[in-house]
Amino acid sequence: MTNISIHTKNSEIIDAGKRGLLAGVGIATFFGWMAQGSKAYAAQGASKEVSQPAHASDTTFIYRAFDMRQKAIDLGDQAYGAIVVRHNKIIGQSWSRVILDQDPTGHAEMAAIRDAARRLNSRDLTDAVLFSSSRPCPMCEAGAYWAGINKMIYGQDAADAGSPQLCRSA
Repeated sequence: MTNISIHTKNSEIIDAGKRGLLAGVGIATFFGWMAQGSKAYAAQGASKEVSQPAHASDTTFIYRAFDMRQKAIDLGDQAYGAIVVRHNKIIGQSWSRVILDQDPTGHAEMAAIRDAARRLNSRDLTDAVLFSSSRPCPMCEAGAYWAGINKMIYGQDAADAGSPQLCRSA
């Protein structure tokens, strides 16, 4: 059997056996990182059940979106919160995660859509309503569109933003 070796930048020689070991460590590290991400997601509010309000209404759902907004503030993130509701039941919720996760797409609406999709194990959120503490930005509106969300409601007055559009003109 021929011994295969690799020369690194530092002129070190790594034989095939060591290379396999290094690859294994790399794979283990990757899967450990993935598991940590899942644990962090679970620790930050993704439980099997979402606490439901006693009375389902646009007002109680907007209050929950503002509860998520307050959680964002408490955790040191941007002051935004959102929930996804289907058939008068909250199926996803989140606060802004832009700063917490160092993710420019971690807007509360996007995170709530992701949470709902994970909980339902489906990317199809047809017949759902997105409630958010402020008017969804174009990225969040496009995400709601692609998820099949039917309607968006935002702000303290529960303003109806209509159905999500890909390119809404100002």
